[in-house]
Amino acid sequence: MQPMKPVTLGLIVGNRGFFPSHLCRSGREEILAVLEQAGFKVVTLSPEQTEYGSIESLEDASRCAALFDAHRKEIDGILVTLPNFGDERAVANAIRWSGLNVPVLVHAFPDAADQMSARDRRDSFCGKMSVCNNLHQYKIPFTLTSLHTVDPRSSSFRQDLHTFATTCRVVRGLRGLRIGALGARPAAFNTVRYSEKLLEKFGISVETLDLFDLFGQVERLPEDAEPVQAKLAAIRAYVDTRRVPDSAVMKMARFGAAVDNWMANSRLDATAVQCWTAMEEYFGVVPCTLMSMMSNNLMPSACEVDVMGTIAMHILAQASGRPSALVDWNNNYGDDPDKGVVFHCSNLPKDIFADAVMDYQEILSGTVGKENSYGTIVGRVKAMPFTYLRVSTDDVAGTLRAYVGAGELTDDPLLTFGGYGVVRVPRFQELLRYICENGYEHHVTINPSSTAAAVHEALSKYLGWDVYWHR
Repeated sequence: MQPMKPVTLGLIVGNRGFFPSHLCRSGREEILAVLEQAGFKVVTLSPEQTEYGSIESLEDASRCAALFDAHRKEIDGILVTLPNFGDERAVANAIRWSGLNVPVLVHAFPDAADQMSARDRRDSFCGKMSVCNNLHQYKIPFTLTSLHTVDPRSSSFRQDLHTFATTCRVVRGLRGLRIGALGARPAAFNTVRYSEKLLEKFGISVETLDLFDLFGQVERLPEDAEPVQAKLAAIRAYVDTRRVPDSAVMKMARFGAAVDNWMANSRLDATAVQCWTAMEEYFGVVPCTLMSMMSNNLMPSACEVDVMGTIAMHILAQASGRPSALVDWNNNYGDDPDKGVVFHCSNLPKDIFADAVMDYQEILSGTVGKENSYGTIVGRVKAMPFTYLRVSTDDVAGTLRAYVGAGELTDDPLLTFGGYGVVRVPRFQELLRYICENGYEHHVTINPSSTAAAVHEALSKYLGWDVYWHR
């Protein structure tokens, strides 16, 4: 699994001269220590550039903006910290003049009840309101800490930082995202229609390739070619293939090598694949294992050319640093209204399974033959908390929309085929009604994380999507 790139924050230390400036020195040092311990990279003014590395005047704001502008390719978010009241104009101007369009977290230090003299009183409690007022006037969206004022060394602030980093990764991960759509949408799946132009409006590009073109590239790859042999070894190292004929595994290796080459040449981050039935009828395997391997390596791959499913998979993978799976909301579970069964054929990433093997696709085998449907990854999903997300284009309103929420995968008894699990979602019937009444697809992305709040913040506040959070 690929490691996640660290989040880099631009740090603004607010100051206001007729409040105790020495608090900016100690406050800046404290915040920097906390950020370093939490694994953030930081871009900030030095004490040599401004008093204590804080900003107050127009000149200070200009210096901060220039510094951030020079590091715009690195900075994923901005942290505003107020060791004292802070100058609201300097903070707002520095962000506006930097030209950055990244998430902003506003933090204020708490006062100590026994240190309220003119020398030590911060008044950050009040100053935070003024800073937020100015950001609101400037139309700069921002995130607040859970507590109005909070000690940077507290567990509450550490959680705020963790959630904000998740928001930053989601926003970062969607900018310039490139998705490969391999093959045409299956005729039977009107549900996965979407608008490429709306995605482009939000900086997400789709690169298409006809399945016929890729099959042509596969035919030119001999079995002994180095990329094919490398992919063959990777497949066998990834999953137990003892139930599958060697000839089918070799076909997967050749197909996978061709897909890797296409992704590298097209600079793709993720894919959506026409997984049936042309693949099985004319090539003789399913691509599920290869898609599982990509998803497990944080390069999501969705079936049935569900490009919007791929985007949701990517969002949750960026949020958590763990692989996402695309599944169907598929069955009720007995008569429990808050439980259901999620399922796919499947191409779920190995990381999400309790145990998995490669086998044949039981649904399609009756149509195309067992011998043409090897390559699925089958097993039960681990019992664990999860976040779910569905993204869709709203072509009439001209925007993107989504729903997000949290639940748990349970260990309730279930014996079936494919990749599957039992879920419990609070007020599940309300969610299902919302999905149906608003025309959402039957596909949903699940991820073994608790990131719904940060994902909602990223998509709604910073990207302007229409997002329903099922709490």
